[in-house]
Amino acid sequence: MSEGGFHVHGPHDHALEHAAQGGHDDKFTNQIAMITAVIATVGAMFSYMGGATQADAGLFKNNAAIKKTEASNQWNYYQSKSTKQSLAELAQDLASEDKKLTYKAKVERYDKEKAQIKLVAEKLEADATAWDTRSDEQMHQHHRWAQSTTILQVAIALAAIALLTRKKWLEYAMFGVAGVGLVVGVLAVLHI
Repeated sequence: MSEGGFHVHGPHDHALEHAAQGGHDDKFTNQIAMITAVIATVGAMFSYMGGATQADAGLFKNNAAIKKTEASNQWNYYQSKSTKQSLAELAQDLASEDKKLTYKAKVERYDKEKAQIKLVAEKLEADATAWDTRSDEQMHQHHRWAQSTTILQVAIALAAIALLTRKKWLEYAMFGVAGVGLVVGVLAVLHI
């Protein structure tokens, strides 16, 4: 309002007043805004799942490393028993007849202990391989979630461009890209 009592509306003011009074019913804008909100929500969920699978992959890889270390420790223990067994065998060969039985018992004990240690070491190696496999599976799934999230972000960008340019073909492109993003998300759910 000016000092002389004149009130001048700008085109932007008029459009805002019209929209505030509910007179602005742009189906194109409303539809894209609603779809964008849905795509953003789905994208946020996919992003969360991507982060969760990446964290699981790291945890599983860590578990594999722990099992590999434990297996290595067992193999070192096995080697220690082998060395003791070899020394006992040498001592048995060099010992007098009255001490040979003592060394023979030690050789047999070390042989038995080695067999048990070997079983533990092999189980730990199998566990490490299983954890590695699970980690690889989680990383693959993480990549699917990340791909899906990225594609949905492209769909949101297309929606923004469609709103600015008011091009119907961009709206269709947004729907197509969003559909691809959802399909890739389904692949992630199915571990494909």
